[in-house]
Parts: sequence; structure tokens; C-alpha cells
Amino acid sequence: MSIKPKLLIVEDEASILRGLTDLFIFHGFEVDSEMDGKQGLETALQGHYHCVILDVMLPSMNGFEICNALRQHSQSQAILMLTAKNSEEDIINGLTLGADDYLAKPFSTSELVLRVKALVRRSGWSPEDSKLTICDQVEICTQSLTGQSFNQTVRYTRREVEILNYLSQQKAPVSRCELLREVWGYKSTDHIDTRTVDIHIAKLRKKIEPDPKSPKYLVTLRGEGYQLFGQAS
Repeated sequence: MSIKPKLLIVEDEASILRGLTDLFIFHGFEVDSEMDGKQGLETALQGHYHCVILDVMLPSMNGFEICNALRQHSQSQAILMLTAKNSEEDIINGLTLGADDYLAKPFSTSELVLRVKALVRRSGWSPEDSKLTICDQVEICTQSLTGQSFNQTVRYTRREVEILNYLSQQKAPVSRCELLREVWGYKSTDHIDTRTVDIHIAKLRKKIEPDPKSPKYLVTLRGEGYQLFGQAS
């Protein structure tokens, strides 16, 4: 149930890999990982990733070799390399082989996230080009604003897709006022009629719920707000 950029992390230190995986999942990425160089290259070539993070020192095949192979396969693949130390030789080698960016260990996790997000944006990824999956029977193309809902073709408004997109990225309930600020763009909601949110939610439930009167995906949590639950990731 997401519109997420896909990330591959190739890192052989288990504790670092777990930390990075959790970090990027928290920041809204779909994350795959490998601990072996050759397997990392195979996974990178088989999947479509908006960014690949490569450690330099890896078993069976190092990060430079992977970077070189990826760049020969695709000129557009975003690649960030993690070096063990701020070695000028490693940096020059990585950039010469086609890495888009590098970060030396130990690094700031916030800086790493910012660097990866910048690479993903430059790669041309946009939620507008993605598919939003609510459950196995409800899928929406966020570019054409159409989708399949329980074997029926459904059309959505841009605002409806923006609401679903925002809710899909949140792990906690979202209030009406938050939706008005983040989706509608109101700086202040003091004098805004929040029934406009309720009306949009009601229309969405008719499109994505098997029983709009008893919703199980787009749910209202009393006193907290709306939350989107799904069965597919």
C-alpha cells in the first residue's frame, strides 16, 4: 500500500545493514538488501531500483566492480558508494567508474538519507509515475488517475489520489486539519470547513471499499483521524 522509491543496499556487515534498512524504511523507501557482492550485482540487474547503495569492501565482488558492471548496463542507474575511510583514491576510483555520489564511514545517517533522496529525485522518480496498491483488488495508476477496484474500472480526481498518497505514507492516524495543511495546502485551518475532507473520504470509500458503510481500508479512528490500511505492500 505505497508509492515508494525502491532502494537496494549491498553491505556485508549485518548490524550496519539492519540499521540502514530500518532507516530507509522509516523514511518511506521500499528496501531490498544483499550481503554478497556477486549476489548484489545479480539482484541490482534483475530489479528496477531508483538507487543502489554499495559498500566498497564486499565478499566475492567489491563495490567498485559492481559499480562498473552496473554502469555498463545502465547509464541512468543512481549509485551511491560507502567508503571505509575518506580515501581520495577510493573516491576518485568510485567516481571514475560511474558512481553518482559517495559517503565515507562513519557517516551521518541524516546526510545519507538526504544524499539518497537527491539521487532519487535526479533519477526522475516521481509518485506521479507510480502505482498505488491498496489491496490485491484495488490498484490505482496515479498518473492516469484510473484504476481497478474489485474488477471495476474506476476514475479518481487528482485530490483523491493525493489524499490516498499522503495517507499511504503515514504510520499513524491523520487528522482533518493535517490533511487540509498537507494535501490542500492551507497554512491555517482555523476558519476552514473540515466537512470538505469528510466528503472526499466518503467518495473515496465508494471507490475502494467493498462495503463503504463498513470500511476496512480507509478507516476513521475516533478522536484521532483517518488511517489507510492495506493488504499489499
